[in-house]
Amino acid sequence: MTGTTKLHLSNVYKSFGSKRVLQGVDLNVQTGRSMVIIGGSGTGKSVMLKCVLGIIRPDSGSILIDGRESVGLDSAGRDEVMRKFGMLFQGAALFDSLKVWENVAFGLIHGRGMDRHKAYEIAVEKLIAVGLDEATGHLVPAELSGGMQKRVGLARAIATSPEIIFFDEPTTGLDPIMADVINNLIVKSVKELGATALSITHDMASVRKIADDVAMIHEGRIIWTGPVEQLDNSGNPYVDQFIHGRAEGPIQSGIGKAA
Repeated sequence: MTGTTKLHLSNVYKSFGSKRVLQGVDLNVQTGRSMVIIGGSGTGKSVMLKCVLGIIRPDSGSILIDGRESVGLDSAGRDEVMRKFGMLFQGAALFDSLKVWENVAFGLIHGRGMDRHKAYEIAVEKLIAVGLDEATGHLVPAELSGGMQKRVGLARAIATSPEIIFFDEPTTGLDPIMADVINNLIVKSVKELGATALSITHDMASVRKIADDVAMIHEGRIIWTGPVEQLDNSGNPYVDQFIHGRAEGPIQSGIGKAA
């Protein structure tokens, strides 16, 4: 169901010592929509994601998940909220010592207490869904290409049928063709699950493929948000410079400047 709010961040701040990273982030992600966060390196994208996941606790502000405050939850409350999430990490982040199917089934076995036989069946189903086969499930991650590892990471992210999926730079390190394959699989997987998606990426081809809505973060604040169809006509000079990769504009790279 769309039109309802799945994630709502309000006035979220986070500093590390004297370094102010998030400086009042406001963001609304609707149920069943795919929101992609864009912005340069060091603008706070990953820190914001980690705050939503509860890996980092913000200094102040509110993060509502299905209307429930998630900031300051105890471990039991956090575990309950985390059951809603699936995540595809930037480097796939597979466990080297486990077989591929065990990686995919990790959340089912260790998070849900599912027996290994049932978890194996679901793992194979998800591997097939991302274009791999049952035999791949018996390999170890070191035997896979980068693109195959990303597919396994995606299979793991969707294995628990999460309500919310996070994608952290999902196409980093992939050639353009494999990146497009992964983007298509992300769109397919999110749609089939009816999930809400929140992604961060530098890859504009990925943004245009997987996003329903786009938000740009700059200097720790969301400075523009809108449907992906409005991206090229945002009227925002920061967005315009970023999406076209121009050196000249309001965003200063810091190259040639004193640190």
